[in-house]
Amino acid sequence: MSTQLQQVGPVERLPAMQSAPTRAGFFDLDSFELMQRVSKAFASSDLVPQQYRGNLANCMIALDMAQRIGANPLMTMQNLYVVHGTPGWSSKFLIATVNACGRFSSLRYEWRGEPGSPEYGCRAWAKELATGERLDGIWVTWKMVKAEGWDGKNGSKWKTMPDQMFVYRAAAFWQRAYAPELAMGLQTVEDLHDVIDVTPQQPVAASTAPIHVPTPQRRTPATTQADPVTHEQVDQSTGEIQQPKPLPGMADLLADIDNAPDREAAELVLREGENLLTGADLSELRKAFEMAWNDAPQAAPQPAQQQQPTVARRTRASASME
Repeated sequence: MSTQLQQVGPVERLPAMQSAPTRAGFFDLDSFELMQRVSKAFASSDLVPQQYRGNLANCMIALDMAQRIGANPLMTMQNLYVVHGTPGWSSKFLIATVNACGRFSSLRYEWRGEPGSPEYGCRAWAKELATGERLDGIWVTWKMVKAEGWDGKNGSKWKTMPDQMFVYRAAAFWQRAYAPELAMGLQTVEDLHDVIDVTPQQPVAASTAPIHVPTPQRRTPATTQADPVTHEQVDQSTGEIQQPKPLPGMADLLADIDNAPDREAAELVLREGENLLTGADLSELRKAFEMAWNDAPQAAPQPAQQQQPTVARRTRASASME
């Protein structure tokens, strides 16, 4: 029987499965570690603004915002400011974001009125590339600026460069109306400066008088806990809690000593006064007791009752009589 050998060709290898690249993010372990490593590199750089140097958390937030809007991380950090704890974009960054998003034409500005008049101002406009429709923003005029008080803030740029501020404010209004997702709900730095007055209008003189700080005292448990309700403070017929009687004063104790029926009752009043009074008042109370009751005869001790004979003694006595 012949054996036929079958020639087997070379084995083809299947292509290795390639994993998807990891994207920086917060809600995945690999993504979070990648974001930490990238943020650490930015935090150690001298090119980032001061609020990001050595601050890993700020760098991570800026990286996430840059990824969401599709902007460069370094450009995002250089145009994201914090004014009194509130983050805000620079207006020029928002204008560049609108121009580069690919959905609209570049922003243009339309002016009207005479310079310096209440109706003088501008508005931003652009065309939507998908439809060709012209999208007009709202007018920003001197009348609006005066009504909102933007030019009255300390250090306001409306006093020195009003036309540039008109452009920035008109662009911000247009972006909020037609592309609010580009700013992620944040205002511009110019808006924050116009709303928040970071400099007080009148200087406040610092007082040079020394400040007295009282020394804290430890409170005893007796002063911090409420007194329990005793049996005598509850009306047995109605169940109501009666108000405790006020403690007697010096005059009350003196009157009770003088009006005591006997020396024993006066001594009880004196003991009560020793628990309530100190110093000169206590000395005066003792002196009043001595003057009133030292000459009074003390109650004679009661004679001891004669002990009754026991049963055994009575039994022997009755037996001897018989």
